[in-house]
Amino acid sequence: MRARRAILAAALVAAALLLAAGFALWRNPYGLIDADYARKRVAAGLSKDEVVVGDHRWVYAHSDDAPEGAPLVVMLHGFTGTKENWYPLGRGLRGRYLLLIADLPGWGESQRIDGAEYGYVAQTARVAQFIQQVARPTGRPVVLLGHSMGGGIAALVAAHSPGDVAYLGLLDASGVRFEDNRFGEQVLAGQNPFAVHDEASLRHYLDILFFDDKAKPIIPWPADRIYIEHRRQDAAFESAVLDRIGRGSEAFLPGEEAVRIAQPTLLLWCRQDAVIDMSAMALYAQRIPLATQVLLDGCGHMSLMEQPDNVAQAVTMLIERGDGK
Repeated sequence: MRARRAILAAALVAAALLLAAGFALWRNPYGLIDADYARKRVAAGLSKDEVVVGDHRWVYAHSDDAPEGAPLVVMLHGFTGTKENWYPLGRGLRGRYLLLIADLPGWGESQRIDGAEYGYVAQTARVAQFIQQVARPTGRPVVLLGHSMGGGIAALVAAHSPGDVAYLGLLDASGVRFEDNRFGEQVLAGQNPFAVHDEASLRHYLDILFFDDKAKPIIPWPADRIYIEHRRQDAAFESAVLDRIGRGSEAFLPGEEAVRIAQPTLLLWCRQDAVIDMSAMALYAQRIPLATQVLLDGCGHMSLMEQPDNVAQAVTMLIERGDGK
């Protein structure tokens, strides 16, 4: 009799927990994905914090586990990306440098303001202010890494605020007129090749980003449906940003201003990048005197996730050698 009661009690507890989880998911569907992001952040040894800079609330991951005097590495994600894209690289750099991995305003967990602009010019001003308020007070040299759209922003910050950035890393960065590929042609034609609205477009999105199938994130049910709905809701915002950085007057501003970049700079691309063709690396190199070029093989647009160990080695080389040569 006691055993039967114990089994019944356990069943009731399990049912209650399942009901509570279902209610929580109903109230905040994206919470399932947030929970997975939190798990990955903890696994990478990172903490999370937030700060108000200017008129936006920023959310960022960070690590203070580094030797005395070690540089501070600030990382900026790309278009449709979030800070979580950097976690694999963060694991490789943690313990050697201070780390600060931000969701850019408008993206991820950071604040988005209706009517605000989120192109290169507006984001460059925000990032410069973020570095001044959050990074510079540490007294450490700032290493600014930018991926894709974040690379274009990082290039402009380094060009316009040379005293705030000691080293620069551009990973598969946008902002120059690279050789035509399918992605670039679609952007210039007014499309968003990254748009996600159903399962097929989600698979297409991941196929564009990743060359290495093993590095592609697995998004099981029901997280895939939740993510798809989230991207549907973001469709208008994504198009507005792409209008500015992909086909508007700001599209090639990072490349034009790159001639003002005097910091030691790492240019890192993947040979199989189907988004920002590797020809972009040479265009940036022509304009940046202290540029070191690293071309990886066997990866696509997401070098920081596909080959984080090689990227970490290249970043470390940039910092330790210090002269960009």
